[in-house]
Amino acid sequence: MQHAEKRPEPGDPELTERGCQQATQTALWLSRVGLRAVYSSPLCRAWQTAAPIATAARLDVHRDERLTERMNWQGVEPIEDFLADWARGVRDRDFVPRTGDSSRQAAGRLHAFVQEQVDAPGAVAAVTHGGVTADLLRTLVGDDEVPADVVHQGVPSCAITILDGLRVVAMARTDHLS
Repeated sequence: MQHAEKRPEPGDPELTERGCQQATQTALWLSRVGLRAVYSSPLCRAWQTAAPIATAARLDVHRDERLTERMNWQGVEPIEDFLADWARGVRDRDFVPRTGDSSRQAAGRLHAFVQEQVDAPGAVAAVTHGGVTADLLRTLVGDDEVPADVVHQGVPSCAITILDGLRVVAMARTDHLS
């Protein structure tokens, strides 16, 4: 799933108040699916999203670097340069930006994580980021099957993508937030 709404700041911002509410709503929804594990990207916004999910499921949050976003703006370079690299990475999946991974590299990381989970019984919640999720979806189902807004803008805050093994069951669902 995508982390909840974050503050519009560079680096590793925390969730907004609305983001905290989204994380709580998502935790309530996920508490019904019988999670066996909760994993999170090490970035604060993902960790803060995963915490209420783990609490509701009475589990610990496990940190996994493979769930990290493909690029994260630190505020060191101009935002325009970061966004230009991001856009080029969307168009050219093999482009390696000045900071971060190519779309294919990021998808490969997340794909490896998912493959590790495939044979274990039970549901897993993995809190990650919109870009890397879109990268994985493009790898699993192809560019034409992923909605253009997901490819270009990423996955909406707290959206849930459901996989059954490596088969995509649902993409970027947000109905649990209404």
